[in-house]
Amino acid sequence: MSVLPLTAYSQEKDKEQIKGVLAEPDNAAEVREQIALVEKMLPQLADRGAALYFLATSKQHVGETLEALKLLKECLALREGFDPAGSPSLKVLKGSKEFDDLVAGVHRDFPAVAQARLAFITEEKDLVPEGLAYDPGQSLFYLSSLNRRKIVKISAEGRVSDFVPAGRDNLLPVVGIRLDPRDGTVWANSWAEATQRSELLHFDPGGKLLGRFAPTDAAKHGFNDLVVRKSGEILLTDTVSNQVFQFDFSANTFTPLPVHRPLSGPNGIALAEDDRQLFIADDFGVVHVDLEGGASSDVNPGPRSTLAGIDGLYWRKGSLIAVQNGIGSPRIAAFKLSKDGTRVTQTTVLENRSAFTSLPTTGAIRGNDFYFIANSQVDNMNAGKVMDVTKLAAIRIAVVRLP
Repeated sequence: MSVLPLTAYSQEKDKEQIKGVLAEPDNAAEVREQIALVEKMLPQLADRGAALYFLATSKQHVGETLEALKLLKECLALREGFDPAGSPSLKVLKGSKEFDDLVAGVHRDFPAVAQARLAFITEEKDLVPEGLAYDPGQSLFYLSSLNRRKIVKISAEGRVSDFVPAGRDNLLPVVGIRLDPRDGTVWANSWAEATQRSELLHFDPGGKLLGRFAPTDAAKHGFNDLVVRKSGEILLTDTVSNQVFQFDFSANTFTPLPVHRPLSGPNGIALAEDDRQLFIADDFGVVHVDLEGGASSDVNPGPRSTLAGIDGLYWRKGSLIAVQNGIGSPRIAAFKLSKDGTRVTQTTVLENRSAFTSLPTTGAIRGNDFYFIANSQVDNMNAGKVMDVTKLAAIRIAVVRLP
């Protein structure tokens, strides 16, 4: 699910002016705690630019504009691909010469890339989709809906129909969605941000609900994206608890997956073809986990590249395909990896600042093509409801050829 740079809150609040003084946001204390934590983590992170960008947006959120600009300048000097022009947190700085000059420099270094084309379009404008998956056996795409709390299917010809209709199973907003490689059944995460409740859902190929599973503890959870191993084991990201869980279907248990550093808003997740290498995206990059040996490390993005802010994450032939909507202006990129999967050897921007990157979230690979949600409209949702129905538009699924 797409989230704002500070993943602990669902929507950035405008500051209120009280007696001529700008009041701090309600969550200022929490944000300052996050700032302190990231400052402590910074020396051990593989991507310094990611931490600097996070700190810049956080400082601006609590009204420390001068410090935010200083951190932003340091981040952008690394030329990794961060583009503050599309940042909700930094939008108040637009129009100032200092900020506009920084943006102009980024756009010179990272020009617009428009290679995608329109693949499908939905008639329902109020889906607010989040997850996309492809079923090669049936030549179908599955698209999950946050607002309608359902799943639709899209045929190869572009016909859209309900796979799981709204209201039938009393679902929470549906987020990430993946197919089970063993039998073609469908697994999906669901997450109500207002209550921080989550469920893992299982459907048969016809859309019948086979099971729903939730943690039994009292903690808050935000199940986001997921992968399914060849054994049937589910691994899913929990954006709220900052963990990745292993779900054992036979025991109906969720077990935290240990990694070498604290995760910050884990989101996208991908599994290599060997069923052993796991890749977890969070605010600061991608963590590589050896599921057999248990070792983990940050994937080194290499110079002038960043793996930060990834929503949808997918494995393809030794590369990671990513929807990056947490780096300011969203983009689609491919990252070629070293043989051991621990560092990026080549970064290719596939789509950037085009008509198809207004707010992409996730995608799905079909052959040599990457299909992705171009205009999710998740920024028009708050507490599980659409804020402005007049801004809703038909949902566009775009496609771009992979390198």
